[in-house]
Amino acid sequence: MKSICFLAQFPPPMHGLSKAVDTLYNSRLKEKYHFSKIDITNNKRILKSLVELWKCKSDVVYFTPSQTCGGNLRDLVFLKIINWRNKKCIVHIHGGYYRQLIDHDVPSWQRKMNYQAVRRLAGGIVLGHSLHSIFEGMLPDDRIFVCPNCVDDAFIAPSINEKINKIKDGGALHILYLSNFIESKGYREVLELAKLAADRGDSDKFVFHFAGKFFDPAEQTYFEEHSKELPNVMYHGIVGGQDKVDLLNQCHIFSLLSRYPNEGQPISILEAMGNGMAIITTDHAGIPEIASHENGFACSKQHIDVNEIYGYLLDCYEHREKLVTVCKLNYQVVKEKYTERQYIDNMDKIFELLG
Repeated sequence: MKSICFLAQFPPPMHGLSKAVDTLYNSRLKEKYHFSKIDITNNKRILKSLVELWKCKSDVVYFTPSQTCGGNLRDLVFLKIINWRNKKCIVHIHGGYYRQLIDHDVPSWQRKMNYQAVRRLAGGIVLGHSLHSIFEGMLPDDRIFVCPNCVDDAFIAPSINEKINKIKDGGALHILYLSNFIESKGYREVLELAKLAADRGDSDKFVFHFAGKFFDPAEQTYFEEHSKELPNVMYHGIVGGQDKVDLLNQCHIFSLLSRYPNEGQPISILEAMGNGMAIITTDHAGIPEIASHENGFACSKQHIDVNEIYGYLLDCYEHREKLVTVCKLNYQVVKEKYTERQYIDNMDKIFELLG
């Protein structure tokens, strides 16, 4: 039985990368391969991680690297040990910033070390074809693989018939922002949409739901100050489990106007689609491969016009059948392409080829 060591970020905290790693590690592939793990979430235990990696007896190391300057230095040490120990290494980039980081944001000596390390890899994995360029010129095409993200089975609605009927029946449309509260994720624009609705007397047409974590107290202050007098805004805190399922089921339109530097292929968008929601988003990173105009509303990350987006919301409100068509399409797309089973099958093929 082939042995694979996961050198990766495991939950907690739960975010796109850790969720994907956890799904793969606890999948049915455990019956086919011998999995072990070195959790590199906490940098305070870096020495312990280095020792564990040196002692690792696995044939292959599956590595999910950082996309920050400091994290990259740590990762170069990991990759050097893997090379010294003559182990195959598969690097899975869960974002879109790595090439920008090593080509433009680090010193020349660090860039050179990255290129040398990547060229020794057994293979590299990216989230979408548009992110193939991350490894171009560093790895040959036959060692670059595409494996899209997936939605946990628990967060794909078993049916959206009830949601579709509610849309057809009229009433308020519910818009959801479900992500960390980072300005470049686009939560402020959703607040602006809520204010537009309130100012125009449309609070009975649109209800705006927010859920996620604040990492920066300044962002929390901004949200509280700009939402406290808006009757059509609800904050649900950090949601998970059944609370998250209920919130996804309640909402009709999802907004993630991201230009977040580390963005790859947001699982939150796929979760929304898997619950029959229309998507409002940008053309940033790997997003266009999963959501474009046919899936809702997509705009340039360089030109986010809140008034134009509000026009789209009004169109959804006034032409329910168009919204229903998009919701059904998005649900079907996820069921056909972005389930756990498909993700695990894709990773299994890559492990077989590279292992």
